[in-house]
Amino acid sequence: MNTIKYKILGLSICMFVFTNIHAQKKKTEPAATSYTIDGTITGLEDGTVVKLIPGATYSSESAVAETILKVGKFTFTGKLNEPRFFYLIFGKNKGSIPVMAENAKIKVTAKGSVSTQEGEYISFKDVSVTGSKSHDYYKKETAYRADLDKAYAAYHTPESDELSKLIHKARQDKETKKIDSLQNLPVWKKFEADEKAFFRDVEKKMTDLIVRNKDSWWGPLFMMTQFSYLTPEQKPLFEQFSETAKNSYYGKQVDAEVNPKSFVGTGVEAFSLNDKDGKSIAIKDIAKGKKYILIDFWASWCAPCRKEIPNLKKAYEEFATRGFEIVSISTDDNQKAWNTAMTKENMPWPNLLDNDVVSKSFNVKTIPATFLMDEKGVIVATDLRGEALDAKLKELLKS
Repeated sequence: MNTIKYKILGLSICMFVFTNIHAQKKKTEPAATSYTIDGTITGLEDGTVVKLIPGATYSSESAVAETILKVGKFTFTGKLNEPRFFYLIFGKNKGSIPVMAENAKIKVTAKGSVSTQEGEYISFKDVSVTGSKSHDYYKKETAYRADLDKAYAAYHTPESDELSKLIHKARQDKETKKIDSLQNLPVWKKFEADEKAFFRDVEKKMTDLIVRNKDSWWGPLFMMTQFSYLTPEQKPLFEQFSETAKNSYYGKQVDAEVNPKSFVGTGVEAFSLNDKDGKSIAIKDIAKGKKYILIDFWASWCAPCRKEIPNLKKAYEEFATRGFEIVSISTDDNQKAWNTAMTKENMPWPNLLDNDVVSKSFNVKTIPATFLMDEKGVIVATDLRGEALDAKLKELLKS
């Protein structure tokens, strides 16, 4: 009996020693200093371009790496100072998979399919990202968005969608009485109440997520990924972050958005854009012989922009002979919609189409956005509309 007892005791000691040695070895293993992203994608042609592009940004970012699919596989390697949010972009921006990358061995698998409806587009299903603890955390923390998608679909009924189309058309046709009649219907009243409650819930859940992570770089990252854009209105949220969070990579990104630099006193860089006929027009040619030029960013779908056009026409009529000019730059993706809006609005000044570069150089996040430039190309005022524009031009263009 004693022999068995000591054999068991000896076995236990051996197992304890082995376990301790294994644990110590595990503890002393150095952290990974680089990342590897190995992808296996089925359903796409060999030779399909795959790019690794930074996400969680409001600027157009260049790929940090590029490769092609070979037998459905691809690999990216690199080093990171801290976890970063990326998109794996397939083809010419035709499909994407988000990945939280960190210095680890990461595996991405998915089934891809190409749709030719409304242009060629790549969609993915059965997407799996493993090996990144950061990705696991991001996925867990943002799982609430699936519930929001369901809630959004629930209050968008076929009846409310049809009413929305009718109201939109009535606005385009400027039928005020019809708009009022449609908006007073019980169905629309309920839709408005449901929508208001929905967006309150969205804001609360997003804010809770960000504040819950306010002590690390996760807080600023979630601000960048959960909001479509940031403005100084979100500054109080940013101020809740710890100094560590504020000084992180994403903290500095958020800081630049909620504390934007003033454009007043800065010079406008030379740029050229196309008019409706595809002719390139330079801002320096528009400004030639003028004292002040209002650069107005707008779009055909932007109701506040369209509402402001009569005020611009009034200012143009009063001050054009005194050296005032306007150049309207549309951020429309749909050139046909832009042409239709221009015909309807009949604006008697240069109209150009943005190339996604000029608007970004002015840090345009929302429209309408205006910048008043003097004859030397220096911005003297921003966001002038209605009476404010009229007052500023009277001050600058005194007879």
